[in-house]
Amino acid sequence: MKKAINRRSFLKTTAGTAVTSSWIKNANTEKNDNSSEQLKRAYNGSYNYPYLNRVAFPIGGIGAGMVCLEGTGAISHVSVRNKIEVFNEPCTFAAICIKGRENTAKVLEGPVPGWKIFGSPRTGNGAGENAFGLPRFREVSFSARFPFGTVKLKDRKIPLNVEITGWSPFIPGNADDSSLPVGALEYNFKNPSGSTVDAIFSFNTKNFMAASGSSRHFRESGAKDAILPVKNGFVLRQEGTEDKPADEGAFAVFVDDDNTVVDHCWFKGGWWDPITLAWKNILDGVPLDNPPLDGPAPGASLFVPVALKPGQEKTIRLMFSWYVPKTDLRMGKDPENAPKCEGEAGCCASSTHIPWYAGRFKDINDIAGYWRFNYGYLRENTALFSDTFYDTNLPDAVIEAIAANLTILKSPTVLRQTDGRLWCFEGCSDNSGCCHGSCTHVWNYAQAIPHLFPELERSLRQTEFNESQDERGHQTFRSSLPIRSVDHGGHAASDGQLGGIMKVYREWRISGDKTWLKGIWHKVKQSLKYCIETWDPKGKGILEEPHHNTYDIEYWGPDGHCGSFYLGALTAAIEMGKALDDDVSQYRELLDKGKKFLETKLFNGEYFYQKIQTEGLETPFKPLNFSANGNGYKEIVALLNKEGPKYQYGTGCLSDGVLGFWIARMCGLGDIVDKEKVKSNLKAIYKYNLKRDLSEHSNSQRPSYAVGKEGGLLLCTWPGGGKLSLPFVYSDEVWTGIEYQVASHLMLEGMVEEGLDIVRTCRDRYDGMHAQCQVTD
Repeated sequence: MKKAINRRSFLKTTAGTAVTSSWIKNANTEKNDNSSEQLKRAYNGSYNYPYLNRVAFPIGGIGAGMVCLEGTGAISHVSVRNKIEVFNEPCTFAAICIKGRENTAKVLEGPVPGWKIFGSPRTGNGAGENAFGLPRFREVSFSARFPFGTVKLKDRKIPLNVEITGWSPFIPGNADDSSLPVGALEYNFKNPSGSTVDAIFSFNTKNFMAASGSSRHFRESGAKDAILPVKNGFVLRQEGTEDKPADEGAFAVFVDDDNTVVDHCWFKGGWWDPITLAWKNILDGVPLDNPPLDGPAPGASLFVPVALKPGQEKTIRLMFSWYVPKTDLRMGKDPENAPKCEGEAGCCASSTHIPWYAGRFKDINDIAGYWRFNYGYLRENTALFSDTFYDTNLPDAVIEAIAANLTILKSPTVLRQTDGRLWCFEGCSDNSGCCHGSCTHVWNYAQAIPHLFPELERSLRQTEFNESQDERGHQTFRSSLPIRSVDHGGHAASDGQLGGIMKVYREWRISGDKTWLKGIWHKVKQSLKYCIETWDPKGKGILEEPHHNTYDIEYWGPDGHCGSFYLGALTAAIEMGKALDDDVSQYRELLDKGKKFLETKLFNGEYFYQKIQTEGLETPFKPLNFSANGNGYKEIVALLNKEGPKYQYGTGCLSDGVLGFWIARMCGLGDIVDKEKVKSNLKAIYKYNLKRDLSEHSNSQRPSYAVGKEGGLLLCTWPGGGKLSLPFVYSDEVWTGIEYQVASHLMLEGMVEEGLDIVRTCRDRYDGMHAQCQVTD
C-alpha cells in the first residue's frame, strides 16, 4: 500500500486531515509561548491559527471531482476535470460590502497563509494571478462535521457575524445522489448590532474553465470560451475541439435569491484591469447588471442585497455544479489482438474514461437544474447522515480519523464510469492520480465503502473477477480504465487476490444475495486454484514460492503477512462453498496444514515472521553479480547474496504482519489461528514499531509521510536484530492506513488504549501546522 488511499500523500491536503508544513506567523496569530500544551489542538475540534495553515475540505461527488473549501474560507484544489489539481487556486472569491458613508468591503476569507504568498507556485513574481492583496477578515476558525465544513469569520470593521458552510450530498445507500458533480457554500450573515446593516454580497471569479488559462493581459484570443447565463448566476464555459475534445467543460454558479444581479463579463482590458474594476464595483456597493457578451470574458460576478435589522440573519445558498463529459484518461495495457474500445460487443463503450454523471445528465443546465430542484431533499438526508455519525460516544480522535478518511471519497482518488462502476487510484499526487487500477492490495485496507455504498464495492469485485481475471485465475491487480480486459503478463498480487476472496464473502454477507454469490463462485474457485498452484504447489498450506505483495516486491518463503491472507481466503472459500453445497475438502486440508505451520514454524514467541527461503522451490534464485557495480562492492554483494533475495523482512516485526487476520475479522470470518498469538503479535507491533518522535530515526526512503519530531508507526522494526542490508522497500516509512488497521485490530482484541495511542499519534501529524515548528514571541 505505498500509496495513498489511506496514506499521507493526498490526505495531507484534505479537510479534517491538515497538511503538515512549515508555519509562517500570520497577521491573525496571537502571541504565543513555547508551551506544547498551549499549542495542542483538541481532536475533532475547531481549527484556529496556527492550525489553519493547511486545511482544505473536499466538496464534490464520488468519482466526480472536487472543489475544496479551505479553513480560511478560500476556494482551492479545483479539480473538476477528472484529475487532481492540488495547486489549482483560481482567482475566485466571495465578498461583502457594508454600505455607508465610506463603504467597507472585505473578501469573505481569513488572512492568506504565509506559505501561499512565499512558497506556492506562480508567486515568485508577485502572485499577480491571485486576489491575495484584497482585504480579508482578521479572525477565522474552521470546524469539520463531515460532509459539512464550517468557516467562522469576524472583523471589527464588519458589523456582522459570518459563517460559511460548505457541503455536497453524501447519503449512504444512495450512490447516485452521492456522486453528483455539485457543491454548495452557504453564507450566513447575522446582525448582532443595534442598527440596521445594509450590505451587498458578491461572488466573483475569473473564467477558470477557459482552456487558454487566465492572464493579466486579457486578449480577444478567439478561444472558444465564454461566460453564459443561468438563472441567478452564470456559467463558465469552454468548448472542446476536434484535437482536444477533453477541453470541453462548464462550471455553473448560482444562488437561490431572485434579487440577484449578474455581471456576466468583467471589463476587457490588459494588465489587472478586469479585477481592478471588479473590485471597484464591489467597493462601490452598487450591483452591476451586465448581460452576456459573445466570445471570451475575463470573469463574472453575482450580487445579492443583504439588508438586516438588529438580530436578523440571512443565508445565501451559493450552488455550483460542473460538467466535463470527456477525458483523455486511458490506462492499462490491452491484451494482444484486443478489440478497439468503440462500443464493440464485450468491450467498453469509449476509448477513454467517461464520468458517470455524463451518462446521467445531458449538459450543465440539466445537472444545475437537478441540483437546484432537489437541494432541500439532498441537504436534509445528508444532514441526517452527519447528525447520526457524530451522535456517538466514540473518542474524538477516532471520529476525526474516520471523517478525515471519508473525505477520500470526495476526492479525485476515485472515479466512476458511466455504467456506475467504481475505479480508483491508490491516492493522488499534486497533478495526477497516483498508481492506477483500483489496486487490490491497497484497497484491501478500505472498509467504509462496502457498508456505506455496497453496490459500489460489489462493482470492484465484478471488475476483479471478470475483466481483470483470465481463464487461469490470474488476476491483474491493476484494472484498466475504461474498465476492460487487461494484459496478464505481469505479477498477480498474493495479498490482493486472496483478499478479494475474503471480500466476496463480505459482500455476500452484507447483501444477503445468494444469487450474486452463485454467479461469482466459479470465478472465486478459479482464482483460489491459481493461488494454490502458483504459490503453494506442494499443498503445504503456506505461500512458499515467490509471491508479489503490497510492498511492490516478492516474498521468498512463507511469512505471517501474506500467510494470514491465504488462511483467510481458505476460510472464506470453505464458508461460501458450504452455503452452495460445494466440495470444500481441499480447502479444509490446506487450512489445517497452514494453521499448524504458521503457529509452530513462523511464531518466535512474540510475533509471526518470515522464513526466507531459496532452496527447494520451483523458482530458481539468481544471485547478484558484483561486477555490475565494480570491485568496491564485491564484499557488499557477497553479503547480499548470503542474506538471500533483496527486499525481505525475515525476522522483522512487520506492522502488516497479521493483516490478513484483521481483514478476516472485518469480513465476518472470526478468529482463524490461535487468538493469543495474534494478540501477542499486535502487542509486539505496538511495543516496537510505534515511535512518538522520529528525530533520530533513519529513513532514506520517503520521509515526508512522517519526519522529525512527528510520531508514527513504522512499517517494520527488527527488535532482535537481523535487519537485512536491503530490506523490503518502504520498510522505514510510516503509512497512515497501516496505523489505522493496527489500531483497529488492537481494539478488536481488547487493547483499546494501545489502539487509541496509535490513532492519536497519527492525528497529531494532521493538525494543520508543522509538528516541528517552534513558536516564539
